[in-house]
Amino acid sequence: MHYYQHHIGDFIKATARLSDSQTIAYLRLLWMYYDTEKPLILDTELLAFQIGTSIQDTELLLRTFFILTDKGWKQTRCEEEISSYREFLNKKSMAGRASAEQRKNTRSTPVQQTLNDSSTDVQLTNNHKPITNINIYNDQFEMFWKSYPKKTAKESAKKAWIKIKPNDELIAKITKAVKDQKLSEREQQFIPHAATWLNAKRWEDEIAGTTQKPLMGWK
Repeated sequence: MHYYQHHIGDFIKATARLSDSQTIAYLRLLWMYYDTEKPLILDTELLAFQIGTSIQDTELLLRTFFILTDKGWKQTRCEEEISSYREFLNKKSMAGRASAEQRKNTRSTPVQQTLNDSSTDVQLTNNHKPITNINIYNDQFEMFWKSYPKKTAKESAKKAWIKIKPNDELIAKITKAVKDQKLSEREQQFIPHAATWLNAKRWEDEIAGTTQKPLMGWK
């Protein structure tokens, strides 16, 4: 600890009866306390040598301004200042880590941010390589693509598939809808692109007398 708050008024009042040499000695005891951030040692003779004063004055100062404990000579004011200083350093350190994390996130690419922010879409294998649910969605899409009658704009359709993130129940509905609505090859021109079909949730369409609209309905 290289800094502490020195309350001049309190210090002058507390040291009014001390001689100049005793005042300097007391200051040196305080500096030693703050510098080591722990109570003063019990060896009075060594303390006197370290602060450059007599053993008698050292003992007088210790009994007047400090409390004798098993861990050394303690002072309540010093302990409070040290505690406040450590709390300040801790808050400063936490703020620094938060700032560094914010800069790291700012520098991250959109893909890295997606992986960092989405705990549900990322898993780790035994060799610690990330596997995302996107791989699963890609496999599911390929099965859908094989059954869909119009093979146009595959990448757009894949993006639409990944966007809706279908579960097993929804996949079953989509598969049934495609089967029910499938037309012959000569009617392909009336079939919407797969991306359009998926984005519009056309598997939910119903008309009177049927559970699904035929693809011919989308001219």
